[in-house]
Amino acid sequence: MAFQSGQSTTLISKDSEIDGNIKFSGDLEVQGLVRGNISAAPDSKATVRVVEGGRVEGEIHAPVVIINGRIVGDVHCSEHVELAAKAEVEGNVHYNLIEMVKGSQVNGNLMYAGNQKKTGKIESLLTNNQASNS
Repeated sequence: MAFQSGQSTTLISKDSEIDGNIKFSGDLEVQGLVRGNISAAPDSKATVRVVEGGRVEGEIHAPVVIINGRIVGDVHCSEHVELAAKAEVEGNVHYNLIEMVKGSQVNGNLMYAGNQKKTGKIESLLTNNQASNS
C-alpha cells in the first residue's frame, strides 16, 4: 500500500533512535527505532509504515498501519492493518480490516474492533435520540 499523495511524510531513518511519544498527521515511516507510543491526529487519514529493520517499542494508534518490522506493544488500527512477510508483533492487534502475508508473526491476540465502532455509533445515536425526546 502506498502513502497518501499530498500528505506530509515524516521519516525516522535507519540509524535514528527516538525516545518519547510521537503525535503526527500525514504519513510516518519508521526505518530506525522508536521507544514510545505513536499516535495519529484524531480524524486523520494517517498511515504508519514500519519497514524491515524498523522497530517500535510502544503502542501504535493510527487509521492505517503497515508492518514489515518489529513491534513490541499493541497496535490499534481503525481502518486497515497490513502485516507483511517480515512483520513481528509482540502484543495485541486491534483491527477493522486485516491483511496478513505468509511469514508474518503475531505473539498476542487479533481483536476485531469493527463491532466496537458500530456499537459506539449506535449508542451515540440512541443517547442523542433520548435527549431530544426528553
